Amino acid sequence: MASTARGRAEMNGMGQGEPDPAADPAGRRRFLSGIITTIHAAIGGTLAVVLGRSILSPGFARREESWLPAGPLSDLVDNEPTAVTLRVAREDGYAQIVDRQVVFLVKSPGTSGEAQVVALSSECTHLGCRVSWDAEREELLCPCHGGVFDRTGTVKTGPPPAPLARLRARIDGEQVLVRL
Repeated sequence: MASTARGRAEMNGMGQGEPDPAADPAGRRRFLSGIITTIHAAIGGTLAVVLGRSILSPGFARREESWLPAGPLSDLVDNEPTAVTLRVAREDGYAQIVDRQVVFLVKSPGTSGEAQVVALSSECTHLGCRVSWDAEREELLCPCHGGVFDRTGTVKTGPPPAPLARLRARIDGEQVLVRL
């Protein structure tokens, strides 16, 4: 029986001192381990690219800033904040949502005779409550904690830590545009 095994090994072109690669379990394990490691690396790389893009892409994406029409310049009273509601459309998944944001427009005469418009956020800098204009007192008042702002958005009294946020505004013909 030993002579037939030796005869088969000699017919396969192997001498007595050479191991049979099919019978070498350590080489097979090393090969399969390499294949599995390669598959794991490919899966891990794919996940890293997909998750990395989904996490980082909002930060690198261009934010669309648009000038929104706020109303005609003739509707604004000089040096008096006028509340204007802006409609802001945004994508939310497959649906388009329209948010409403209130801003105050303050028209003042410019140095060259042309009117200038300042846009102020209506959100109090203390806790985000909506401020309103009190024409009798000539102040912007926060109803939540008694914050008081002057017509330019500067804090007069109360807990707000900063003035009202200024938004970019421009006049295009007779139309006032605000950038959010």
